Amino acid sequence: MRTAVVTDSNSGILPEMGRELGVFVVPMPFTINGTLYYEGVSLTAEEFFRYMEEGAEVSTSQPAPGELQDLWEKVLEEYDELVYIPMTSSLSGSCMSAMALAEDFEGRVQVADNKRISLLQKQSVLEAAALRDKGKTAEEIKEILEEHALEHRIYLGVESLKQLRKGGRISPATAAIGTALQIKPVLRLWEGGIDLFAKVRGRKQMEQKMIEALRRDLETDFAGKPVSLYVAYVGTPEQGEAWRQTVQEAFPGHPVTKDVLSLVIACHTGLNVFGIGLAQNLEI
Repeated sequence: MRTAVVTDSNSGILPEMGRELGVFVVPMPFTINGTLYYEGVSLTAEEFFRYMEEGAEVSTSQPAPGELQDLWEKVLEEYDELVYIPMTSSLSGSCMSAMALAEDFEGRVQVADNKRISLLQKQSVLEAAALRDKGKTAEEIKEILEEHALEHRIYLGVESLKQLRKGGRISPATAAIGTALQIKPVLRLWEGGIDLFAKVRGRKQMEQKMIEALRRDLETDFAGKPVSLYVAYVGTPEQGEAWRQTVQEAFPGHPVTKDVLSLVIACHTGLNVFGIGLAQNLEI
């Protein structure tokens, strides 16, 4: 049986990269100043960040059901079945929409909600491809990914409150006070959703808080388990590498991978965001 792996670009896997990996990708739609763009097709990360720096009106939405259906039908012309790995259902309705759509495909489409986004979603996609190569069916891959869905942690440091205020996630008064006092939030992606983990003052305290939190996770919930460590950022490549080196020095026994943060998260948090995370590796 031929099984295909499909994901969305929230994983950081763009269509061109997907072709190299043998994975099909649904590009995420973004509306910028009233014009519709598709990530990795008509919109690059650099262009997206430039628009945000210019103060453009930026929003994101889930893939249109018709576009998703068209892609699935095209994939199923070559494959017997597929497993679709979208961003976590806790941050978007796209996963539930995909599950409803999959009912029309008589079991040939399996939608895995493994509660991840960005680099950790990418890890799940790569593991799904490895499971496929081992002969696992779409249903088996879905079950494995969902069984291990919560075996991860992500912390995000947000240096500016502007976008959080703009998106209504904090009030204008809170944003003004926070900016004046240089109070910065540390967010946690927990069980697929985002919550406020801590409030600190200054970049150094954010770094320390996130590193301490991840070290505690490694020493408790993930003690003795095989994990991968990641950093993500919204900024220049030099800033991203500096943050990776900081984290690598804190965890010398674990190679640290870096990548640009998912654009859908940046859309809500704004620029100059940096994160740290881990995910337990599947035994494949």
